[in-house]
Parts: sequence; C-alpha cells; structure tokens
Amino acid sequence: MSQPTRGRPRAFDRDRAILDAARLFWRRGYSGTSTRDLTAALGLSTSSLYAAFGSKAGLFEEAVRTYAERYREIYRQAVAEKDLRTVIDRILIDSVQEFTRPSDAHPGCLLSSAAMTDSTSTLDTSAYYAELHGWNERALLARVERAVRDGELVAGTDPAALTGLVESVVHGLSVRANLGTAPEGLLATARLTHELISRQLTSPTP
Repeated sequence: MSQPTRGRPRAFDRDRAILDAARLFWRRGYSGTSTRDLTAALGLSTSSLYAAFGSKAGLFEEAVRTYAERYREIYRQAVAEKDLRTVIDRILIDSVQEFTRPSDAHPGCLLSSAAMTDSTSTLDTSAYYAELHGWNERALLARVERAVRDGELVAGTDPAALTGLVESVVHGLSVRANLGTAPEGLLATARLTHELISRQLTSPTP
C-alpha cells in the first residue's frame, strides 16, 4: 500500500501575513499578542516568522506603517491635483473608501485600536500616528494657502480654518466608519461637506 503524501506547505504571502498580524495587534495591542498567537494566525513557525520580520516588534512596526501610510498617500496624491475642488473631493471620498475597505483587505482603523496605547520600545504608535496626521494637515494647509494666493477661494477665507474643517470631517468619518455606519451614509456626508466647501471657491461648481 502506498503511503499518503503530505500536502504542500502554504506559500508565504507577506502581504497576507502583515494583514493577519495587524488584525491581532489592532484588537489585542502589542503586549497582548503573543508570538504563539502570531504563528498560529499566520501559519508560520517561530523561526519562519523571525526570518521574515526579524522579531515580533519588527512585524508590529511593519503592520503599523503598512496600513497607516495609506492615509498619507491619500493626501499626497490629492494635494497634487490642479484645483482645490478636486483636492478636497479626493481627500474626502478616498478617505471614505479607505475606511470602508472589505475586512479581507484591511485590518480596521488604527486610531481606535488597542495598538494605539500599547507599542514597542522602538515605535511609539500614538506619536507616529500624530506625526502622520500632522503631515497630512500641513500638506493640505499648504495647498489651501496656495489656492488663496491663486485666487481660487473667496476673499477673506481662513486657510487654517478651512483645513481644520476638512480634517475634522475626515476624523469624524473614520470614527463613524469604525462604529459601523454604512458607506453610503459616509459618502453622503463627504459629498455634502464638499458641496459646502465649494461655496468658498470663486469659480462656480460644475
């Protein structure tokens, strides 16, 4: 009788491993997620996990940066648009799309996760996230100030106040998404915000 053959080991998918690890870290925090938890969730041996990421801390940091940096990329692409109306539209709509990505492609919101208050000795997650949002706000403020200089906005528009409004809405959309608000509701809020802000523009809304 022939001996049964073992199945082939699952191919290592780094992106999937980071996603699965992020889910654990987001839910339990860094300290609350053991190496055993990670190896079980990722289907890796301890030696394979260390070979791929260096350490549990290395995996945590890669997970945080991988998903947090998506928000910076939204702003980086948006502020490169030729007119402020499109800049605001892209920030609001693209943020909603990021907040509501399917769970099989996104671990959840870092801002409201356990990882925000429990980090490694080499990465202060709260400080990192504050820096990220600070970068986003500065990038948008610089773009709004340019729009003022170029005459895109009505006279007397306060760039800092307008930037703060957009940032407040984005943060609110993130919280509502985390609470389970349907994407349609979030998009409706984003579009209304865009419509109201468009009234500050000197050119008529298309």
